[in-house]
Amino acid sequence: MQDDPPFDGKAFVANLSSAPGVYRMLSVAGDLLYVGKAGNLRKRVGSYFLKPTLQPRIAAMVAQIARIEITLTRTEAEALLLEAQLIKNLRPRYNILLRDDKSYPYIHLTPGDYPRLAFHRGARNGGGRYFGPYPSAISVRETLSLLQKLFRIRNCDDSYFKNRSRPCLQHQIGRCSAPCVDFISAVDYQASVRHAAMFLEGKSNALLDELIAQMEQASVNLDFERAALMRDRIAAVKKVQARHYVHGAGRDMDILACSIANGIACVSVMFFREGNSLGSRDFYPRLGLDDDESAVIGSFLGQYYLERPVPVELILSHAPEGIDVLTEALSEHAGHKVELKTSVRADRARFLEMAVTNAAAALAARLASRQTLLNRFEALRDLLGLDELPQRIECFDISHTMGEATVASCVVFGPEGPEKSQYRRFNITGITGGDDYAAMHQALERRYRRIQAGEGRLPDILLIDGGLGQVRQAIDVLATLGVEGVRVVGVAKGEARKAGHESLILGDSGRSLWPGPQSPASHLIQSVRDEAHRFAITGHRGRREKAREASSLEEVAGVGAKRRSALLRQFGGLAGVTRAGVEELMQVDGINRGLAERIYAALHG
Repeated sequence: MQDDPPFDGKAFVANLSSAPGVYRMLSVAGDLLYVGKAGNLRKRVGSYFLKPTLQPRIAAMVAQIARIEITLTRTEAEALLLEAQLIKNLRPRYNILLRDDKSYPYIHLTPGDYPRLAFHRGARNGGGRYFGPYPSAISVRETLSLLQKLFRIRNCDDSYFKNRSRPCLQHQIGRCSAPCVDFISAVDYQASVRHAAMFLEGKSNALLDELIAQMEQASVNLDFERAALMRDRIAAVKKVQARHYVHGAGRDMDILACSIANGIACVSVMFFREGNSLGSRDFYPRLGLDDDESAVIGSFLGQYYLERPVPVELILSHAPEGIDVLTEALSEHAGHKVELKTSVRADRARFLEMAVTNAAAALAARLASRQTLLNRFEALRDLLGLDELPQRIECFDISHTMGEATVASCVVFGPEGPEKSQYRRFNITGITGGDDYAAMHQALERRYRRIQAGEGRLPDILLIDGGLGQVRQAIDVLATLGVEGVRVVGVAKGEARKAGHESLILGDSGRSLWPGPQSPASHLIQSVRDEAHRFAITGHRGRREKAREASSLEEVAGVGAKRRSALLRQFGGLAGVTRAGVEELMQVDGINRGLAERIYAALHG
């Protein structure tokens, strides 16, 4: 079969439209190399083929192009949004890529007569109100703790709330008004909920005015206990307001600063809402063809705010190319006017300087951490006598409880750290409970059969959490599958199971090494093994709980899959079903008194 002719970029550009749009460059194998946007496609794409000289990295990419796909848009702003979507979804090799696939946390105020305030992450389709997004889970939990102290709103789930007969510990320590046992009326509880919502909306001054009025009215009515409660609440709100209010940040705004060094970029974002500082967060996007601060800021804006609320003001440390188009696109996406500013004065200049300092400090810490990890990889290379630095380490571990719900984990590390998208778990079946050798054999065989089928690639080093017996299982599996070039190393626990005192069993020779607790190679192996253990035990616990939920109810005559599912859904899990009385169980569709009594008896011995 004759090879396809090389891609003729000049001929392609000659017939290209000058309209705005998005272009996608692909290799012979169909891999996506790069996604770009342009106000004039012919001019932008032509720059790759008509310029006399290109930067080496760009020239390397252009040499791989086999075809280019085009999508026309009405405006350059539409092209920018489409480009951001494609980069986020398709993750091209040569683009600046925001490596942040976690959804942001919110505070959820549920609907109903007695709403709860709770941490929430994920789709916002549960009714009620959502406040956020917050930059981190820590900031959400700090805010929730503060709200519980101020307004005593419940945070327990509904199944727990509906089955209480006496106040819980949260009430005893002054963090809940105990609506579950009618210690507070629905009207007063709703007032506390409204005050909490005002606080979350940043309406602290209006909240203080209302609390002061209520305190004065309580004093007039000689209700001194309520007046004292309002007085303490006012003092607490003022204290928080003094701590969180930032002068000059009266509008919703984000401050973004970028710093680049040694091939790593850091974007630090500071969040302000209604004058309150919500903290900051650091991001480390993957650099692409354009590796200056302005390009990183521009790509970050498109990808980051594509699925998040956009504040009215964005203050930037570097002006991205096409800032007017970015402003138009973000305003259109947000549904309100968005301002992008790079030249600011007074307080905003102070905030921007703070963000720049944060970005530089975070990047320095990242580089130091990366260098430490690199030193550890080099130490492991020297310890094992390898010719080259290992680029991929896989580690396996087994977790079970007396042979129940056995789960094997596989974690992957590279010189950049853990590669969590490559982690895998294996539910082990068909073996004698507690047979760790058989469990390890099954996990390894399933893993490397998949790799032979094209899922992932082989590691340079295979760590096995165990002694010589476990190592032999790995060697047998690799030999049976015909896998070569993988160095097998067992990690056997040392004296008194102390960290750093492990011995390493080399699969190729069977001899042992003792790197010692001071060895950087030992530190690397400990961190990889501990991560494998954490990942395995988390999977085991989840599998064990599911098995126990199912088996406990399966033993009850008359409870099939449909009724079992209805019970678990109604009460939020087996713990909720166990707490429920016969009358509560009868409220589930299909459960009569006789069956409810059998369920109750089975769950309570």
